Amino acid sequence: MNRRVLAFTARCAVLCVALLASGCASLSDRQRDRAAGIAAGARSTVVACTQADACALSSPLYDLAGQARAESTAAAPRHYAVMLDKGSDALLARLNLIRSARQSIDLQTYIFDKDDSARLVLDELLTAARRGVKVRVLIDQLSAIADLEILAALSGSHENFAIRIYNPSFGKAKLNYLDYAGSVLCCFRRFNQRMHTKLLLVDDRIGISGGRNYQDDYFDWDAEYNFRDRDVLVAGPEAASMAVNFQAFWDARRSVPAERLNDVGRTLLDEGVPAMPVPRYLRPERVQAASAQASDPQVMEQLFVEPAFKVGAVRYIADLPQKHRRERRDHDAPAAPELEALIRSAQKEVLLQTPYLVMSKQAQTMFRDMRKRQPPPQVVVSTNSLAATDNPIVYSMSFKYKRRYLREFGFQIHEYKPFPEDAPVDYAALMPDGPPVSSPDEGAGRSGIRGPSGSIGPSSGGTSSDAGGENTRRLQRTESRPSFFSSGAAAEPLPLKRAGVRMGLHAKSMVIDGEIAVIGTHNFDPRSENYNTEAAVVIDDTAFAQALAGSIRRDMSPENAWTIAPRAKPPVFSGLDYSLGKVSEALPIFDIWPWRYATSYEFRPGPECPLPVGPKDPAFHRCYVSVGDFPEVDVGPKWLYTRVLTAFGAGLVPIL
Repeated sequence: MNRRVLAFTARCAVLCVALLASGCASLSDRQRDRAAGIAAGARSTVVACTQADACALSSPLYDLAGQARAESTAAAPRHYAVMLDKGSDALLARLNLIRSARQSIDLQTYIFDKDDSARLVLDELLTAARRGVKVRVLIDQLSAIADLEILAALSGSHENFAIRIYNPSFGKAKLNYLDYAGSVLCCFRRFNQRMHTKLLLVDDRIGISGGRNYQDDYFDWDAEYNFRDRDVLVAGPEAASMAVNFQAFWDARRSVPAERLNDVGRTLLDEGVPAMPVPRYLRPERVQAASAQASDPQVMEQLFVEPAFKVGAVRYIADLPQKHRRERRDHDAPAAPELEALIRSAQKEVLLQTPYLVMSKQAQTMFRDMRKRQPPPQVVVSTNSLAATDNPIVYSMSFKYKRRYLREFGFQIHEYKPFPEDAPVDYAALMPDGPPVSSPDEGAGRSGIRGPSGSIGPSSGGTSSDAGGENTRRLQRTESRPSFFSSGAAAEPLPLKRAGVRMGLHAKSMVIDGEIAVIGTHNFDPRSENYNTEAAVVIDDTAFAQALAGSIRRDMSPENAWTIAPRAKPPVFSGLDYSLGKVSEALPIFDIWPWRYATSYEFRPGPECPLPVGPKDPAFHRCYVSVGDFPEVDVGPKWLYTRVLTAFGAGLVPIL
């Protein structure tokens, strides 16, 4: 009892200190009005262009929207869809569309950093505002620009530029540890309700949605770890639905103008509107090259216009901010139920790609029901390995339930490698000086990421560095931040046996029966279902769906992923081992049975194994070699850490 009292007292003390500290920093309504007045009074009204098109860049990519509109009727809408697989290309598309905007730009995101790619986008948005384009930026508070000087400068930059922060705890843009702890203790549900929706919408005509945030590791620009992600660009009538959804978030009570936040407002009251800090690019030559390419019509034609798919109806399924109300209506949160309906409609195959394989109770029921069909549709899953994931805690839950996924749901699981050999990435851009030449006796400990051009790396494991030797910042990469378990080392990728520029899966996509394609922000997990607002683009077009399926299957190929399969049965006690493992898995705590039902396998091609086969093929154990539960991970004490999470972390599932 004494321990419980002490623990409760400690929680209350942390909460009181956090609330007291926040209260001391809070502004009165009058002070907020003054801060907002300072920002408004400083905003420039000078517009650099007097032309009707705001001196927009002439762009063949932007022109797709006009073509789609001209070809559409109310009964038969037409769209152009472009899959953005490559991070560097996804950045170029954004820059080009921002420059080609005539009337408006709406940007909505979960993370907006201040590194090279984010600062480049931010400066382009400001330039667009100054030439006459209305620019609105909405960022979730947990991952908003963590620089009060920049936020204060943006709030007073130009009459055509507005920035709001979604769901700010304690009315602040930037949280310290006490704010963070106090938010978890006092307002756990509200603190976990995040705006995970991601959208770039230009002139209400052409939009980009998908997994990418605004940070170097989403555009293959980080020297240590990059996300293998995916967006979709849609030009056509459905952009109007994107505009309606964005407006709902912009008008929501939880979307607060940056200048009215306590810490930004205090900066304005104390210092006035500061000048935008001069950008200090880590790789200025790369920024300059990307900037030049983004205005090249031939580059746009080759990368985006020629590969564009001409499709019919497109649906933008997006939650509303009303999802975060205690009493919400069904149509306030359509993303999860509509995606579930699509999965249930599958007759032959569900191809699912998610970085975090953690299933809600509702999802588990759905897959059990589908498994009972005769014949059941095949469910093929692409997800992260422990070596590749940005969130080891979430992976521990996936690891815990592998037997259930394979045996009860019938999943075929492929886990992404940290050093994929054939990823849609510009390997040379990661290390512009070219791959280092390694001597044969250097061993695996010094090798890096391998691609078509050879080995890329090594980079230092402890302190990330770029090719020029400049240190990069250590980033908080995981999106599952709102808990005590998602900060510090626990939320960082685990150390590996070898150094190099690592990759981790972040794409959220799905293909139903090879005919319906889904690309969006939904991780198909409990957090996406219950806490976050999410969005997805659904394209009912066989050609586009087949292209997306090919992209996902590439990520599951032996060059890029390990196959998860049951272990070979031991000659004795196999039934007892399975039963004890199943009982242990079902326990909410003390899941301590050390022998797991399944493990990771590597394909070994040879004369008898010319092509990969499935786990149920009789040749599987002849063609595949077990590489252990956590391949590539520098296990050490981290193995114990992962097992502890697996044993005691079942209660974390709803928020992971």
